[in-house]
Amino acid sequence: MEQITEKTIDIDRLLLSKMGTKAKFVPRPLVSWLKHIIHQDRVNAYLWESRHLSGTDWLEECVRYLDMTLDVVGMENLPAKDDGRLYTFVSNHPLGGADGVALGAIIGRHYDGRFRYLVNDLLMNLPGLALVCIPINKTGGQSRGFPAMVESGFRSDNHMLMFPAGICSRRRGGEIRDVAWKKTFVTKSVEYRRDVVPIHFGGQNSDFFYRLANISDRYVKKVNIAMLFLVDEMYKNVHKTFRVAIGKPIPWQTFDRSRTPAEWAQYVQDRVYEL
Repeated sequence: MEQITEKTIDIDRLLLSKMGTKAKFVPRPLVSWLKHIIHQDRVNAYLWESRHLSGTDWLEECVRYLDMTLDVVGMENLPAKDDGRLYTFVSNHPLGGADGVALGAIIGRHYDGRFRYLVNDLLMNLPGLALVCIPINKTGGQSRGFPAMVESGFRSDNHMLMFPAGICSRRRGGEIRDVAWKKTFVTKSVEYRRDVVPIHFGGQNSDFFYRLANISDRYVKKVNIAMLFLVDEMYKNVHKTFRVAIGKPIPWQTFDRSRTPAEWAQYVQDRVYEL
């Protein structure tokens, strides 16, 4: 885990780690703009103040920091923590940040911190989060170690919390909804006999974000430009109430050969949006 300093999030250092010597060619006004849009000073101040916390405790403190009110429906559907079984929790991803924090706080508290989630590797720069994360490289080519990381997560004695879309929701045709879910959670849940618990998180980002995301998806593609604005969107969502609906567990035996894993992933996604 990275050492927590008063400048834990450092755009200059991040660019150097991602681009090497080419980082010096990034225009300084652009670097300054990046620091502004990710609220570098504001985030670092919070990380410094919460540096004594990690895992679930840090996530709960983050919920308080963002003044999020969570209206949780269906808590009775969360399996008992002492039933001796392991589960895969899957959710839509409308916010791309605060929703992950909120669900991590809920799941982490219920299961005494025994969960892990697959996250963008940039989030590993948040020391309080690193304890409960399995990182995925979303800024460059997919890491060669990705299958091994997923395998180790499912093989562990931790519950898994996943956002199968891989990116936050998009607005298409006036509807805010995830892109098609990837099938990994289906195949691995069957392989390791984990029932799947569907969760729906209610919330949305700004109109600006969805317009930018659609432009980026259509014309840029290789770079998820919208992702740069997720911290800014997070601060736009402070002081709000979010409905979290937890559905009944879906037995892993449900995912038989009557459908492909991709079709089963779509089935679960549909179930989530029915919540």
